Amino acid sequence: MKKGYADLPLHYGTVPAWLAKRMSLLGGAIVEAIVQEYGKKMLLQKISDPFWFQSLGCVLGMDWHSSGITTSVMNALKKAINQRSLELGIYVCGGRGKSSSNTPIELLQIANKTGLDGNDLVKKSKLVAKVDNCAVQDGFQLYLHSFIVTDEGDWAVIQQGMNSNERMARRYHWLSSSVKSFTETPHSFIYGKNKGEILNLTDQQAQATKQGIIGLTKENPDKVMKEINLIMPNHHEVCASDINLKRLGAALVLAHETEVKDVESLLLLQGVGPRTLQSLTLVSEVIHGTPSRFSDPARFSFAHGGKDGHPFPVPTKIYDETIEIFNKAINQSKLGENDKLQVLKNLSKVSMEIEKDFIPNNNFEEWIENERNNSWKYGGKTIYGDAVENGASITKNIKKETKSKTNKIDINQLSLF
Repeated sequence: MKKGYADLPLHYGTVPAWLAKRMSLLGGAIVEAIVQEYGKKMLLQKISDPFWFQSLGCVLGMDWHSSGITTSVMNALKKAINQRSLELGIYVCGGRGKSSSNTPIELLQIANKTGLDGNDLVKKSKLVAKVDNCAVQDGFQLYLHSFIVTDEGDWAVIQQGMNSNERMARRYHWLSSSVKSFTETPHSFIYGKNKGEILNLTDQQAQATKQGIIGLTKENPDKVMKEINLIMPNHHEVCASDINLKRLGAALVLAHETEVKDVESLLLLQGVGPRTLQSLTLVSEVIHGTPSRFSDPARFSFAHGGKDGHPFPVPTKIYDETIEIFNKAINQSKLGENDKLQVLKNLSKVSMEIEKDFIPNNNFEEWIENERNNSWKYGGKTIYGDAVENGASITKNIKKETKSKTNKIDINQLSLF
């Protein structure tokens, strides 16, 4: 199992309504495509992978590096999935702040619908929260608890804690199939910056002190957690160093330099413009890519930009076309017409083929500037306003370096169960 830390800067702000609606629609389409192609267990595996989760947030148009991805993505998925829970066999409970306290009630309601053991699910939900808030005393107090469960009883949990003094967040990922014990290295991943020595009573070396969750906090076996190689930076702009340019370049070549009619497997997408094809390719990889393809989550922000204008404003027209194409493909596949869904799957495969011979150039900054200048053509929007014509993008009013600020959350008033 993977364990480690990476930065998640805390930020002010909320998701504007124009983006929240689209995040829910596209997030729902991505979830449905994954379940249809790979099954419910695979969806949980993807959700429990922090690299994939961060990539999903980027492809949905969130700020590519901040803590806000966690709350916003889970809100979007909860709205999208719970509307189709009976069809998908998946339910999302909990959320941020007070919503987390509703998790036991929501789980019991789901149990009544599915025949699952509601009391057992509630117990597991509480144990997960207690472990990350008490057994792992790393200076981060939980303020978000999302419990995703299938009608077969498999589950995943995403939790996030805040350290207001450090202006940092830490995200914890759980997967039921990986949990053999709630008190012995149960996480599929812990996503946050290594701050040195912490109290981690779930480590195997703490075996002698463990007599249950309550007894865990009476001992102090310190353990330095291993550090992974993904550190989310404080800078808002997307830099070339944040991205695997070979991978990104291959997707851009497919979208902007390859004639769709020359690629046999993509004939069904004739009439789709290059800019939409760029987004479709990156969404396709989120659905079908293997874990090794998500080591640079910032790359997926080149599908639909970011609400803060980095790397460019959210192209709402392209976003809507992406949603429409995926929904049509999914609905047609339910009728036995799988051609278009297969074509969308092939986009990621074709991009990987191009990648083998692609050599990155030094045009990264110029390409971003060109995207910003043309943003008005695609209905570009940011939290600061709309992109306008003649190259006067709204993002020119955005300072590239913005200090990370703490979310407006009083963690002293939050209580998880």
